[in-house]
Amino acid sequence: MNVKGTVFKFGDNVDTDVIIPARHLNIMDRTELATHCMEDIDKTFVSRVKKGDIMVAGRNFGCGSSREHAPQVIKDSGISCVIAKTFARIFYRNAINIGLPIIECPEAAEAIEDGHEVSVDFDSGRITDETTGTSYEGQAFPEFMQKIIKAEGLVNYINS
Repeated sequence: MNVKGTVFKFGDNVDTDVIIPARHLNIMDRTELATHCMEDIDKTFVSRVKKGDIMVAGRNFGCGSSREHAPQVIKDSGISCVIAKTFARIFYRNAINIGLPIIECPEAAEAIEDGHEVSVDFDSGRITDETTGTSYEGQAFPEFMQKIIKAEGLVNYINS
């Protein structure tokens, strides 16, 4: 499985309250909820993101509360993959559970810039900055995690 998209880059310690502010958690429609993704850190994010784009971040991405809404709104906004130096443990598991591919790769997260075109091969873990031609070796997903992601989440995987 491969994805390719334009990068939206964020820093360290992006917490779940920034990803989706708590004041919007009473919105039940996922499409509407996704219109508030990242609004407290980048008010223009949702108007610029396109299906297939890629998010790149620093250390401890998704820290804070364990709300499942955070990876869900990222996915629903159109982001196809998140690359970070490190992820908060609960965010990592929630992302896999809802079928949002995430890859830890400190070198790629450091070097890739906002606006670059990046491709990711989930089978090998290879991340390629198409803008610079530089490739990075992220950790490939184990086969069972790839199946969960291809099924669009754990519930769909179990029910298939």
